Amino acid sequence: MIILVVANQKGGVGKTTTTLNLAASLAATGRRILLLDIDSQANLTTGLGSKKTFEETTITDVLLEDASLKSLIQKKPEFNFDVIPGSPDLISAELEMARVSDPTSILKGKLNQLAHEYDYCLIDSPPSLGMLSVSALRAADKIIIPLQCEHFSVEGLASMQRTISEINEATSSTLKIDGILRTMFDQEKERARQISEKLEQALKEQVFSTIIPRCDLLAEAPSEGKPIMHIDPEAKGTLAYFALAGEIIMRFENKDVA
Repeated sequence: MIILVVANQKGGVGKTTTTLNLAASLAATGRRILLLDIDSQANLTTGLGSKKTFEETTITDVLLEDASLKSLIQKKPEFNFDVIPGSPDLISAELEMARVSDPTSILKGKLNQLAHEYDYCLIDSPPSLGMLSVSALRAADKIIIPLQCEHFSVEGLASMQRTISEINEATSSTLKIDGILRTMFDQEKERARQISEKLEQALKEQVFSTIIPRCDLLAEAPSEGKPIMHIDPEAKGTLAYFALAGEIIMRFENKDVA
């Protein structure tokens, strides 16, 4: 199982949109997909048509080693993937995690127990830096950073690079940014084109060839409770995430698209 963490400390860059629609596109290739929502806002969960609820057992219990991940898995046969929902109680999780030894290492161990059941696990992490984000990053096999081609998003990329370096130093990890995804791209804006070109020149090995265009349906899809491909298979956003899935398969699996 390849654990993909979609992360950015800046909000509003398409992080949850990318996690959800990339999962649907990978699932469409026949790969076994698990989605994990580790954000207290639970936007990924609501984007799949579920409600934000306080359940008796949640991902918080898993992070406190009081429950198994498997017990939280919800089947989504209509989308051909499984999901572990987020919950508002994750707000308090970080305070409770402080009482556990090496709390940010727990998630990786729990996910390893499911390694034989899935081909990919995609984690939607919180936009803020804390124990939940660090837990997700430490669990990652691959880290994908979505960003808009604008000044503040590029600053967010630099912040993520610093964060990953600090985690590596503190935990003797070897994490790195494996993919940079340009999102909500507006070809008509000269500034966006300039930043895009500079990213390609400076970070050629990390920047995905696929660019996610600005697409109204991508923004509207969460209100439908579906990935965009299940609303309009021919939408430009649908086709872009299919292309990204193919690029990820070729880059991370080292083989042709199935």
